Amino acid sequence: MLDSYFKITESGSTIRREVLAGVTTFLTMAYIIFVNPMILKDAGIDHGAAFVATCLAAAIGTAIMGLYANYPVALAPGMGLNAYFTYGVVLGMGHSWQVALGAVFISGVLFIILSLLPVREAIINAIPKSQKMAIGAGIGLFLGLIGLKNAGLVVDHPATLVALGKIAAPTALMAIAGFLAIAVLDHRRVPGAIMIAILVVSAVGIALGLSPFNGIVSAPPSLAPTFMQMDIKGAFSLGLVAIVFAFLFVDLFDTAGTLVAVSQRANLVGPDGKLKRLSKALMADAVATVAGAGLGTSTTTSYIESAAGIRVGGRTGLTATVVAVLFLLSVFFAPLATSIPAYATAPALVFVACVMASSLAQIDWEDVTEYAPAVVTAVMMPFTFSIATGIGLGFITYVVVKLLSGRIKEVNAVMAVLAALFVIKFAVL
Repeated sequence: MLDSYFKITESGSTIRREVLAGVTTFLTMAYIIFVNPMILKDAGIDHGAAFVATCLAAAIGTAIMGLYANYPVALAPGMGLNAYFTYGVVLGMGHSWQVALGAVFISGVLFIILSLLPVREAIINAIPKSQKMAIGAGIGLFLGLIGLKNAGLVVDHPATLVALGKIAAPTALMAIAGFLAIAVLDHRRVPGAIMIAILVVSAVGIALGLSPFNGIVSAPPSLAPTFMQMDIKGAFSLGLVAIVFAFLFVDLFDTAGTLVAVSQRANLVGPDGKLKRLSKALMADAVATVAGAGLGTSTTTSYIESAAGIRVGGRTGLTATVVAVLFLLSVFFAPLATSIPAYATAPALVFVACVMASSLAQIDWEDVTEYAPAVVTAVMMPFTFSIATGIGLGFITYVVVKLLSGRIKEVNAVMAVLAALFVIKFAVL
């Protein structure tokens, strides 16, 4: 039955290999069940509810991707977007987390509409490669800054804005050790490198009395504090247009980039070079975002860590289905999640930042009209503590530089319109 439904033999795989791939993918990305609730907690969201919402959103999105799209790709609340949700929209702009969830919900609905229309390819192709790469890198730098702050390695300073914290502090040393452990384990291709480092650093911290231990297993916490609490009406205000766009834009390109990256290896590219069942995969991601907002978490998106499972042989949706089941079982480990301190998850943020920053290598560094706007996009995200602002300033710079360089024909009409809208946004709002 499984072979017939998922076309496992036809894909050149086996049930055993698919299950192993699912477990590998889960171990590689399971760190999100510890990191995401901690980030959302800073926005005022109940930690227990955020934990359950994270597990359920990941389970639902991944199950749809596996059962509907038949892709070996797992989903979960996206790193970077969760940080933007908390530190940019809620703490930075002063919106409530309910309004922020409303913005996530609207962006998910718009994503569903785009997934049904043929314009999605036009939108994806309208943004130049240099800007796509810069957005990924910028989100990474934004994430890295938050990780360094949580580790106590970067602190505010009245004269220089930022400065080095107390590097000899026990928690800072633990964070540094965690980062080094992740890097070494990842180099040796150890599945679950990030999660292993988080758990080991937490265990050492608990043993040293730096943080409390709350247990391992219990009944799942209540989802009531966040379930269907998004403020959709509040999210329709004019000032949130750029925020909704940022959630939608980043999710759209993050998903497209992830699917393209893993499809070649998973044999999901047709003879014409196009991704098989792309519309179904995009729909799975969009529905997951809407469901996640209803449950109480930030944008749910496809994870590049799915490549780990594909590397060991995952080729069909059975891989994703196994991941979904494991995320569902994770709801019983809430006490363990509350035992994970910030200095243990900080290394994960910094390491993910390193991975995302690598996209800068794909920018044409011989063409100043490409790399200058890209640097503006990437740098302004952490410096303004806003993904939307970084995207806007980067788009405007790109169009203006191309125009003044006599290369305006290289600018897609959609890109020009987006840049103009950002100009209006910065001038009026």
